[in-house]
Amino acid sequence: MADPAAPATEDAAAAPARDFVREAIREDLAAGKVTGVVTRFPPEPNGYLHIGHAKSICLNFGLASEFGGRCHLRFDDTNPAKEEQEYIDSIQADVRWLGFDWGEHLYYASDYFAQLYTWAEHLIETGNAYVDDQTAEQIRENRGTLTEPGRPSPWRERSAAENLDLFRRMKAGEFEDGSRVLRAKIDMASGNINLRDPVIYRILRSPHPRTGNAWCIYPNYDFAHGQSDAIEGISHSICTLEFEDHRPLYEWFLAHLPVPAKPRQIEFARLNLTHTVLSKRRLIQLVKDGHVSGWDDPRMPTISGLKRRGCPPEAIRDFAQRIGVAKANSTVEIQFLEHCVRENLNKTALRRMAVLDPVKVVIENYPEGQVEEMEAVNNPEDESAGTRRVAFGRELYIERDDFMENPPSKFFRLAPGREVRLRYAYFITCKDVVKNADGSVREIICTYDPATRGGNAPDGRKVKATMHWVSAAHGVPAEVRLYDHLFKSTDAGAGGDWLADINPESLKVLKGAVVEPALAEAKAGERVQFERLGYFCADPDSKPGLAVYNRTVGLRDAWAKIQAKGG
Repeated sequence: MADPAAPATEDAAAAPARDFVREAIREDLAAGKVTGVVTRFPPEPNGYLHIGHAKSICLNFGLASEFGGRCHLRFDDTNPAKEEQEYIDSIQADVRWLGFDWGEHLYYASDYFAQLYTWAEHLIETGNAYVDDQTAEQIRENRGTLTEPGRPSPWRERSAAENLDLFRRMKAGEFEDGSRVLRAKIDMASGNINLRDPVIYRILRSPHPRTGNAWCIYPNYDFAHGQSDAIEGISHSICTLEFEDHRPLYEWFLAHLPVPAKPRQIEFARLNLTHTVLSKRRLIQLVKDGHVSGWDDPRMPTISGLKRRGCPPEAIRDFAQRIGVAKANSTVEIQFLEHCVRENLNKTALRRMAVLDPVKVVIENYPEGQVEEMEAVNNPEDESAGTRRVAFGRELYIERDDFMENPPSKFFRLAPGREVRLRYAYFITCKDVVKNADGSVREIICTYDPATRGGNAPDGRKVKATMHWVSAAHGVPAEVRLYDHLFKSTDAGAGGDWLADINPESLKVLKGAVVEPALAEAKAGERVQFERLGYFCADPDSKPGLAVYNRTVGLRDAWAKIQAKGG
């Protein structure tokens, strides 16, 4: 594997950003508090990663790269009832797809179950933990509120010997699920509710993806997380802001256990996006209830969904870098993510021609049976991309909305008696229209000017519109999926009935599209620009005889408009 300490991509090698997280690390290094930087990305394998995780991935791996350290990938797999191997596999694939590599440093909290159990016994022996017989509901009721202290458990003063015996019997499987828990003995009157004797072990008979049925008690996240950091020698535990109130508990465990290291926890604001929900619980519901086709549905904010939609990993890394690291929660316009994607694709995507809603054009003065190959530019932003040959013939397809029989004054595309340019080909003029019985246009009859080959008139005359096209004889049928925001509201999910905010127009499937032959040969995931239409990505559903493409983003930059308005 690649060296995880080395920049994974060219953009990772750019001048390091300056923010409060990086400044804290620099101060710790300068003061000799740490001799090196070790970070970690610690997902729970109970769902697929989303764009918010991408921000954390980029930050943690980026910090390791900038400071010459390393970043671990660790699965905090302490809740077997919700964890699956599918999620473990997808998370590893997503991190690699984003451009990062953990090298040999792949870990699981379950690797440390034996050590965590030993440390739990240490807390009991030192009078800092006890077995509680209260139900989960009683524990919640006695925990208190933000304005009222909690009430001590009637089992809080059990002796260390009794607690140790009960805890070992919990481990041996003598008690029913939920009948007893192990709690840290801290302060039931603390102003921080997280310190009011938090539960650190519970009985749960559920097979674990890695340890099987070896355990029937499992540590809670708050207990396993910090100790796993310490075991791995993590120098800086970078967490999202909701863990700020958990930091005193994180530090309490480190102070009361014989851990080999004492990491420093630093919190940053999590990512919120307009028109998007990032709650894992809600994403799971969208999938399980069939509101989307799966975790990789291109409308989902999951990394696999963004990948299938055609978002390049470089654009996601660029987005994460440009939004920066903040201390306060805020919401980012989804148009800014689309802007980053569009900027990348403008430079890298090959240009191709596709007609999404075709209507036939017949050039009546073009020789029947004749086929010419026109030279077309692959990417005007990249000369090295070269050119390609595109077949041109007597019958073509153009977009239906590129023609109007009775056009308004500012419509400059094809209309009766009007001359337009066909990109890379000729000037054509509309002479007549053939209609179906229902009055819809079936064919547009045109003539062409042979002197305008290549799209330029030798006499210098100009036209106001240039249109894309596909040869009727050579075009390939395609299904094109047009995706929009999954939620109508900018603050998606803020209301009570968040599912009612799902956008019914978030997916439109066009089954009659026609594309140039090169698009039928694209591999799944290949990104292109359909000229004049937007950026698209070949979908894995493509098969011989039918190309399937997903729209990534349109050509119009909504973010630029927002910025122009001072948004």
